[in-house]
Amino acid sequence: MISAVRQRLSGFRLWQFLVLVACLFVLTAVLVLPLFSLFSKAFLNKSGAFVGLENYIKYFKSPTLSTSIVNTVEISLWSTVVSVVSGFLYAFALARTRIIGKGFFKYTAMIPIFIPTVIHALGLVYMFGKQGILTRAGLFPFELYGRLGIIISEIIFTFPQAFLMFFVALEFADGRLYEAADSMGIPPLKKLLRITLPEIKYTVIHAFFVCFTLAFTDFGAPKIIGGSFNVLATDIYKQVAGQFNFNMGAVVGTLLLIPAVLSFIVDRLISSKNAGTINAKATKLVIKKSKARDIFFFGFCSAVTLFFLFLTTTLFIGGLSENYPYNLSFTLKNFQFDRSAGGIDSYFNSLRMALSTATFGTVFVFIYAYMMEKASGFNGLRKYGKLLSVLPLALPGMVIGISFIFFFNSKDNPLNFIYGTLAILVISNILHYFSVPFLTASGCLKKLDKEFESVGDSMDVPRWKTFLRVSVPLSLPAILEICMYLFVNAMVTVSAVVFLYGAKFKIASIAITHMEEAGNFGQATAMSLLILLINVLVRILYETAVGVIRRKTSRKEGVV
Repeated sequence: MISAVRQRLSGFRLWQFLVLVACLFVLTAVLVLPLFSLFSKAFLNKSGAFVGLENYIKYFKSPTLSTSIVNTVEISLWSTVVSVVSGFLYAFALARTRIIGKGFFKYTAMIPIFIPTVIHALGLVYMFGKQGILTRAGLFPFELYGRLGIIISEIIFTFPQAFLMFFVALEFADGRLYEAADSMGIPPLKKLLRITLPEIKYTVIHAFFVCFTLAFTDFGAPKIIGGSFNVLATDIYKQVAGQFNFNMGAVVGTLLLIPAVLSFIVDRLISSKNAGTINAKATKLVIKKSKARDIFFFGFCSAVTLFFLFLTTTLFIGGLSENYPYNLSFTLKNFQFDRSAGGIDSYFNSLRMALSTATFGTVFVFIYAYMMEKASGFNGLRKYGKLLSVLPLALPGMVIGISFIFFFNSKDNPLNFIYGTLAILVISNILHYFSVPFLTASGCLKKLDKEFESVGDSMDVPRWKTFLRVSVPLSLPAILEICMYLFVNAMVTVSAVVFLYGAKFKIASIAITHMEEAGNFGQATAMSLLILLINVLVRILYETAVGVIRRKTSRKEGVV
């Protein structure tokens, strides 16, 4: 009997070992090896000879190129400061005040997440461009193209990220601290400075680095609205796609990694300190009435919401107008897309790519997280796997794209055949957005009692049955969240795939940039509306499905 159990456990360990090694092999092949190709290319000349730091010296000696670094840092700092401050105020309004319409404000703040960053810039053109609605009304006497336009666009892009981080941090608080402060007569401003901000100080740091990195590495907005204002993201595009100077493109790619790597290091340092501060003795924070406070924050949230709604409205006006801004007659002709720019096929290609990313990505991420959390033993392999799982946090999309060029486009690579196909787009998207779904799945699996696997093993139940019948059903809300996250991001991504799409497989976000370059603003906007509508629909389906699951779960618990 004992020998049979030992033999069975040995089989479990062999199964776990093979799956674990397979997962690590896949992630190493698409993460570590392409990055090695990128870094090695930066130290080679066009002939493939090693030249050390010569490419870097050449880059910094070029006034135009080196100026891009200063420009990129400048716009990133400005947009980050505004996004972090406004994101905190917006989250504070929803979590710590008694204003009405909190659900409406919350979902409105997420609108920028559902459309590509190129459309943020295009919406600004409709609003503040030379023929923009507000410009023609005399309400915006500034030059949009260049520094100002990029900063505003990056604020739109990074604001939802900052808001969501602060909202999660502010949603939980120990009411005892605030009760004690009230009993001592401490005014609201001092409570904010001495209690609230210290509670979320690590979130502030994390939000700053996340927003800075996103603005530093974004390609879509500078491409549309940057004009002659060069930044690193457009430099790498010009070097690779314009001049086919892959070595200099590798140099710029490594420079793009600097803030992302710093962000990654800071995140690792503060993550252990940012552990939960709410204990069992904590009491729920009771939000007291304050008419002046609620009026101020309701006005602030309304202003942000009106801006996002106005931005979205201008996109509908542009997409449904005959010839914006000269002829605003209603028309659907903009949805008859020019085939030379990708046509409607590009939209269906994006749907295929997003569905494939969501399907294969969710399966791989969940299995990978399961092996990291539930596999018994193999501590060395699991530590290596957890390191790989968080590395994509430090990888901008354009860095992934250019590293994939060097690795998968090599004739010596047996995987060369996937270059320019749907497969490489799906792989790049899964890698680009891997870390957040992994952390979601890992956090969910940690909550599941380890006794499920132990009981299954003792009853001679195959581990894969325990996985399918216990772990997957109990983790269904997290699985749906991962699927939704991957789908939405795959629909709007530009930077991760701008170097990888094939001539016969153009996707919607890339087609939008080509339509804009050709002056077809109406068609570009119409395509963006289709992306927005499908992403909103997916979000609604996700919310509905999760609601149904939670209601069923609560009913079962009530019966028990």
